Amino acid sequence: MDFATLLQVLDSTVRLATPLLFACLAGLFSERSGVVDIGLEGKMLAAAFASAAVAAVTGSVWLGLLAGIVSATLMSAIHGLASITFRGNQLISGVAINFLASGLTVLIAQSWFGQGGRTPSLIGGGRFTGITLPFAEALSGVPVIGPIYAELISGHSILVYVAFLMVPLTWFILYRTRFGLRLRAVGEAPEAVDTAGVSVIGLRYAAIAICGLLCGLAGAYLATGLQAGFVREMTAGRGYIALAALIFAKWRPWYALWACLLFGLLQAVALRYQNIDLGAFTVPVQVMDALPYLLTVIILAGFVGKAIPPRASGEPYLKER
Repeated sequence: MDFATLLQVLDSTVRLATPLLFACLAGLFSERSGVVDIGLEGKMLAAAFASAAVAAVTGSVWLGLLAGIVSATLMSAIHGLASITFRGNQLISGVAINFLASGLTVLIAQSWFGQGGRTPSLIGGGRFTGITLPFAEALSGVPVIGPIYAELISGHSILVYVAFLMVPLTWFILYRTRFGLRLRAVGEAPEAVDTAGVSVIGLRYAAIAICGLLCGLAGAYLATGLQAGFVREMTAGRGYIALAALIFAKWRPWYALWACLLFGLLQAVALRYQNIDLGAFTVPVQVMDALPYLLTVIILAGFVGKAIPPRASGEPYLKER
């Protein structure tokens, strides 16, 4: 693999890791508060459809982004109502969100656009385009450093940069603010937080609201940045991969970044190398396509060491009277 090919693979890695990173950080906020959220897939899918549909109708990607965030936040509110207010089973609620989004997006898309459950292709101002960073063209001729800056760092859409900036911001919020301290405490010992006079329910709703916001960004990027429109089931299991990355990262923001980049790299390699000739035999394209999902199974099987979730994770909180 030459240097130019390596840069192309890494560039694809960054783009493919972006929705995973948004979703992984979304799950991080939710699970740190003690709310298990396997509905990331459904929220991303709903946001992808809403953003693509509104962008296609209005021609504005920013209105599409807003619609995606609103739709994912509404899904989060449903999950919160079921699992926090009514203290229902959080896993069942998450599964219901996934099924609801899977069916509704296709139904509404077919009714609205009549194109087999997809939206029209987005053009012009209806999708995010790459941003050329300062001095990218001037430095492109500099050996090694120039191509890395001009081709790998520069040229991405604004949501890619937002995703990577969210990592230090998430770390700061969780570990350097009063809100983050209380949020982590709610996931570990909600009764202690309640005793201190802080609303457990309020903090958990705040966490799932942030989760909805980040899932909205993930879905909007899928439909208006990574691709040019919505197609049915376009999330393709990314919500579950994000959960696996979260477990791999042991619920820590910086580790989540590297976990998502690893999954993105596997997807980029699978797209780049459809059939790999190893001499004795050729690795078929199906194996390459399955690489990210195989890694997900391996991680969830526990081959990454002991990953301990927040102690109150998945447990509805009932205030003692």
